[in-house]
Amino acid sequence: MPGPLPPTELYASERVVVLVSCVLSFLGSSLLVCTHALWPELRPRPRQLLLYLSLADLLSALSYFYGVLQDFDRTSWDCVLQGALSTFANTSSFFWTMAIALYLYITIVRGSPTGTGLLCCFYLVSWGVPLGITVAAVALKKIGYDASNVSVGWCWVNLDAEDRVLWMLLTGKVWEILAYVTLPVLYILIKKHINRAVSILLLSLSEYRPILSRAPAFQPRTSIADKKLILIPVIFIILRIWSTVRFILTLCNSPAVQNSVLVVLHGIGNTFQGGANCIMFVLCTRVVRTRLFSSICCCHDNELDWPLQRSNGHWQHPEPHKDKDVPGPERTKPLLSST
Repeated sequence: MPGPLPPTELYASERVVVLVSCVLSFLGSSLLVCTHALWPELRPRPRQLLLYLSLADLLSALSYFYGVLQDFDRTSWDCVLQGALSTFANTSSFFWTMAIALYLYITIVRGSPTGTGLLCCFYLVSWGVPLGITVAAVALKKIGYDASNVSVGWCWVNLDAEDRVLWMLLTGKVWEILAYVTLPVLYILIKKHINRAVSILLLSLSEYRPILSRAPAFQPRTSIADKKLILIPVIFIILRIWSTVRFILTLCNSPAVQNSVLVVLHGIGNTFQGGANCIMFVLCTRVVRTRLFSSICCCHDNELDWPLQRSNGHWQHPEPHKDKDVPGPERTKPLLSST
């Protein structure tokens, strides 16, 4: 590998943009964790895996925020600590992202039952492998100042390490490139399987006119699911590709690695994964979005009702409606929220 490039200078505007991205990612990951904790009924197995991905993205956003805020110019103890945390969290995020895709492929396409054995394998690989790599990198003193040529202010692989390319691959890039290939393939296979199953279902229903009339209402939901399946790998690649581009430019010793636009895109792409997941799996998921907005509206209504109930110094109890035509509580059935 050619000699290292001079350090990349980070401007204040670039740092502000990346810091805002870190904050949004932190808030998005926190919202995903909160929805998982508050509503046990919204915990299917894929969302349990999403919880661990959100925890990895949460730690990643915090470590990147500190790194960008400090804008390290040398290897120090906090540089090594921040670099180790971001390396572990970022690598773990790759593994959990691929684990979710693999889980969906096994359950939807293969139709294989998923027991605790598969989940234990996911836990072991997605937490254990990144932890082992990070511990080895810290023990061998490979984590340190990298002149922001393959980062945006934070610390990663030490610029002075002779085998820095090998450790850049092990601590992130090889898993990132593997995800570029694995995610599109798995989600395309899942999408094809769903489309095939829907086509067979609609064909079988076409023999029955009353049921066929309901088919158009079913198709929009499948199209939404198809779009989300396509967007998951696309968004991942759009966010992460810029760090790979700068990595390749660094290997080529190209001064283009210090281009301001590339630096900002790299900073946003590496730090906004939690925010993107929140948009996909909370704001764009109808069941979770409805439950979240209902909770917010209920809290707001309770705050507005508080002064009204206390306005005359005593509680205002509503008068019970005595219309005989309206059934009493014992004669009504609770309405279930639509899923």
